[in-house]
Amino acid sequence: MKRTLPGLALAIGWLLLLLYGNFLLFWAVVALFGYLAAREYCRLVFPYSFYESERIILAVLLIFPVIAAVFAGVPGFHETIGLFLGFLGIISFVMVYYGRFENPLHTMAGLLSGLLFVGFLGSHVILIHALEKGSHWLLILTAVTATSDTCAYVVGSRWGKRKLYARISSAKTIEGAAGGVVGAIGAALLFALLFPVEAGFILIAALAVLLSLVGMVGDLLESLIKRGTGKKDSGTMLAGHGGVLDRTDSLLLAAPVLYYLLIYTGYR
Repeated sequence: MKRTLPGLALAIGWLLLLLYGNFLLFWAVVALFGYLAAREYCRLVFPYSFYESERIILAVLLIFPVIAAVFAGVPGFHETIGLFLGFLGIISFVMVYYGRFENPLHTMAGLLSGLLFVGFLGSHVILIHALEKGSHWLLILTAVTATSDTCAYVVGSRWGKRKLYARISSAKTIEGAAGGVVGAIGAALLFALLFPVEAGFILIAALAVLLSLVGMVGDLLESLIKRGTGKKDSGTMLAGHGGVLDRTDSLLLAAPVLYYLLIYTGYR
């Protein structure tokens, strides 16, 4: 119940936002969650390096790509604009406070990694929304990543024996991953029926397999960060679900894959 109720509330809120919210409201919500995820990242990677006021500044810099994505519907907009501005902001910050850091290069590398992981990857959620039937594609995407994560956990905890990548995450198993892929296919087909897009069911099923696998890599990536920093969860904001990064790690990596596939194959 501790996990079910918050998870259900998040799912309903996301569904209502995608179906009835306008673009600006959607952008504002994603920007807010991006900011919270960036704060979590800074606390994970730099627990003692910055004052709280500086974490606020850095979190904003890390989500510059998300902020810039408000112009996603404007002709000529390119998603790397925000990435470039965030890069300039980070290197300026490191140069100003250079003398405070024991290893300035390590600090800059950690911040630029956060810019890519949270900001650049996260901006693609907004870019998908700006496409034709973008809200439907996002519903399919989140159904795939969420169902894959849930099924992988259920199957893995019950029948999992062979470790998927024990060095990074001892809890994930090959059996769980297989269950996640099967669950992702079912969720994708169901949501494609409820929220039609310009793609056949075979393509939807193939896309579900790809996005599920990519989402697992995103999950492992966050596990790598947490293992490297000695933390179990990225935060405690979402009761029973850890932090914002814990709930969005799969989505962050899968969103760009879906976006570029839609752009370059013409399925919108």
